[in-house]
Amino acid sequence: MRSSCALAPVLLLLLAVQLITAQPDSGTVIPAESRPCVDCHAFEFMQRALQDLKKTAFNLDSRTENLVLRAERRALCDCMPISTLN
Repeated sequence: MRSSCALAPVLLLLLAVQLITAQPDSGTVIPAESRPCVDCHAFEFMQRALQDLKKTAFNLDSRTENLVLRAERRALCDCMPISTLN
């Protein structure tokens, strides 16, 4: 029983040494110099969001213009006979 109690600290010491000297997992690591910074990602995101907003605004503008023209045409058709519009 006494030998197993003395063996536990030795095993813990060996495990600690092994963890300290262990090599990190190998894999593909991109150096920090070649990675875009957080600000660059935020800028790209904001650019894309602005482009999307511009497209949406243009689509809404053209749809609104079409609706106004249809409303004007209906109002005009109510006032005049169809034969005079052609």
